[in-house]
Amino acid sequence: MATFRKRNGLWQVQVRSIHAGSTSKSFHKKSDAERWAKTQEALMQTGDWGKTKASSYSLGDMMLRYLNEVTPTKRSHSAEVRRVKRLLSEKGLMKTQLDKAEPHVFAAFRDHRLKDGNRTCQYDLILLRHAWNMARIEWGWPLGDNPIRLIRMPRANPPRERRLKEGEFERLEEASRTSKSWYLWPIVVIAVETGMRRGEILSLEWKNVEVETRSAFLPVTKNGTSRRVPLSDVAMKWILSSPKTDERVFPVTDIAFRQAWDRLRSRAGICDLTFHDLRHEAISRLFESGLKVHEVMAISGHKTASQMFRYINING
Repeated sequence: MATFRKRNGLWQVQVRSIHAGSTSKSFHKKSDAERWAKTQEALMQTGDWGKTKASSYSLGDMMLRYLNEVTPTKRSHSAEVRRVKRLLSEKGLMKTQLDKAEPHVFAAFRDHRLKDGNRTCQYDLILLRHAWNMARIEWGWPLGDNPIRLIRMPRANPPRERRLKEGEFERLEEASRTSKSWYLWPIVVIAVETGMRRGEILSLEWKNVEVETRSAFLPVTKNGTSRRVPLSDVAMKWILSSPKTDERVFPVTDIAFRQAWDRLRSRAGICDLTFHDLRHEAISRLFESGLKVHEVMAISGHKTASQMFRYINING
């Protein structure tokens, strides 16, 4: 049954049911309160009250829960936090109620997002697709088949073949001398010398630097397996010259390093070079030094030769 009372200029109504529970809400007009109460009573009588509907949630609600519950469990969670937060800034898309989230909604978003690049657009759609599956299967939200599965995904970008051009390493070194980020140039050199990924270098801990064997042990890598990376004299020199103020050799956040790297590229006038291109440079150099395929794979961490060959561009 429903009870009404007027308080602070508003009509407060409470609907109670022995079997279903209770609910309450406030209205400016008593007539609105009465209509709402009748609707709730009818839902309680039919047993439909309290059941979640897709219209109760928006894409923003889904992605926010994904950010809070799923993203923290991932190994690369810091990068995904940035991606999900950027997605949440797409106000038009995020306000879409889930019962209105049909394939054409995501197709329109895809076409809009493609201007920022195929890879970026792919990441967003993959995140949305996975979040939908989580909501439907694991959270028990009343959703239908995943609409993102029905749209065309952007084509993958062709593999990059960028290596350092003549004089670019020296230009980067010169530009690094005016940087306030002490860690910037050592990380760049270590990347070129070892082929380690940015995340692997930033997460490297002193306890995993083995001076005797001149190697670095990486317990967690992108492909899920650990590996040991040999350190050249140059790489070892830069590592040992770093101050031991933290468990990590380079106690800096991914965002701080990205910003420092972007500033370095700008000062050096080499804006088309990505940090990941340094891994391409390093792996190509390993082959040029005469190492065999299996030896380079052990250093780079690639599980198949075909994956590794995408990084190779031998200079004549």
